[in-house]
Amino acid sequence: MKILFLEDDPIIAEIVNEYLESKYDVNYAFDINEAINFIDQNTYDLFLFDVNVPDGNAFEFLKDLRNSGNTTPTIFITALKDMQDMKLGFDSGCDDYIKKPFELDELELRINNIKRIYKLDANIKLDQNLELDKSTSSLLYENEKIVLREKEFAILEYLAKNHQKIVSQEELINNIWSYDTAPSDATIRTYIKNIRKIIGSEKIQTMKGVGYRFIKS
Repeated sequence: MKILFLEDDPIIAEIVNEYLESKYDVNYAFDINEAINFIDQNTYDLFLFDVNVPDGNAFEFLKDLRNSGNTTPTIFITALKDMQDMKLGFDSGCDDYIKKPFELDELELRINNIKRIYKLDANIKLDQNLELDKSTSSLLYENEKIVLREKEFAILEYLAKNHQKIVSQEELINNIWSYDTAPSDATIRTYIKNIRKIIGSEKIQTMKGVGYRFIKS
C-alpha cells in the first residue's frame, strides 16, 4: 500500500512518518507543491493530508484533484475542530477526517477502514482465471499458486493497477525501485519477458518508445 503524507509540522511529521513507514510505502511532502510533484510521478492508494500547509489549503487542493479525476481515498489530519471545517473537508472530497491530537492507533484504525471499504488488500483480478494474491505475493491461476520474484510481482501489480494507461520505464522505476538501486532498461525488459512467459505475451503490450500497457480482460 502506497501513501502520500502531507504535513508541515516537523514533530508530527517525524512521528507519523516513522510509524507509517514501518507498515507501508510512504512518500512525505512538506507542502502542496512537493505533493503535486509526487502525484505527477506516482500512483497512490491513500492520501493523508494536513489541511493548513505553507503554500495553500489542502481542502482546495483535494477539490482540484477530484475535479481533475483523481479518486484516491483521502484522510485529513488537522487541528481544525469546528463542524464547519469538517463539512468543508468532506465537501472537498475526503473519506475521513481526524482531529489533532490523535493516537497512532486511531490513525491505523481509520486507515484499515479505508482499506476495507476500497478493498486495498484484496486480490487483483487480471482476467477470469488469473489474479494476484497480495497476501502471499503470488499469482493464482485457476486457484493454483505460482510464486513470483519480488520485483516481478511488483511490476505486474503496478501495470495491472494502472491498466487504463501506458506506463513508462521511468514510472516503473520511480514506483518500485529506490534511486540508489535503479535498474537498467535491459533489466526492466528481462523482468517483462519473464512475466510474459508466465501470464502470456498478449497481456502486456510494448508501446515502442513509450512504455508498457497491461491488457485487462
